Amino acid sequence: MDEVVVKAARGGWDVKGFIRRVQHDTTFYKAFRSMNLVSYNAVNDIRIYDKNEKVQASLFSHTHQVASKGCRSMKVLDEKVTGDFYKRNRKYNYYTAELYAYLFFTIDTVCGENDIVSGKLDEHGKGSLEKAKSQLKQLIFNPGGHITGVPLMGDKAAIFDADVAKRYDFKLLSEEYDGQPCYVFKAIPKTGEEKNVVYNELSTWFRKKDYSIVARDYSLSYHTFLYDFDVHMHVRTHQVGRRLLPTSIEYDGNWHVFTRKRERVKFTTQFKY
Repeated sequence: MDEVVVKAARGGWDVKGFIRRVQHDTTFYKAFRSMNLVSYNAVNDIRIYDKNEKVQASLFSHTHQVASKGCRSMKVLDEKVTGDFYKRNRKYNYYTAELYAYLFFTIDTVCGENDIVSGKLDEHGKGSLEKAKSQLKQLIFNPGGHITGVPLMGDKAAIFDADVAKRYDFKLLSEEYDGQPCYVFKAIPKTGEEKNVVYNELSTWFRKKDYSIVARDYSLSYHTFLYDFDVHMHVRTHQVGRRLLPTSIEYDGNWHVFTRKRERVKFTTQFKY
């Protein structure tokens, strides 16, 4: 803990209670679900790279979501595609692009949604894609928790479990982010443990006034004979009226699964409300 946090702890600050906040936070997931209730413009920039780090396919587009009378729909204002981003039937040729579309593109009109988050992280449909979507939500919105159904990983993602926590240094700092006083929670592998963990870094900025998450950085990697991944993400949120909403996402990922071709993808997304 830095000096500011130490002084707070001496005044009766509940450190264990703060760790529970990290584990059980719902503000981050709620921010993304709240996107379904508002209108916004988005800039989508997705690039797929070959083994020589040259762009082999890409999509750049501007989209506009309209939310009205309990329903939402999306218009593609413009779109530029290169390479084999799409198949001939306009289906996505890359798994990462398909997951991106699941998160940020809306087809047809969707009605009756809400931003209630209780129990939603555990929901998923049938099939491998639905299972992957569920695991993705767990990694993004509940980092440090148990990720079920990933072979050979065991509980290595559960950084707060005693057997995994001993491999990390945990830091709690006090600093400003975007002009807002925040607590910053960091999990960093101890020297020599880098190959035994999933999270290379997990940093979260909690707004002091209400403990809402305003920023989060992830760095994850893991290697087995069945799959491997090396992923870095930066996610930012901002208060818009009464709602906390995502404003930007940066992703840099290199992953391979035994049954699929390797994907090296970078994307950035900007949201304006």
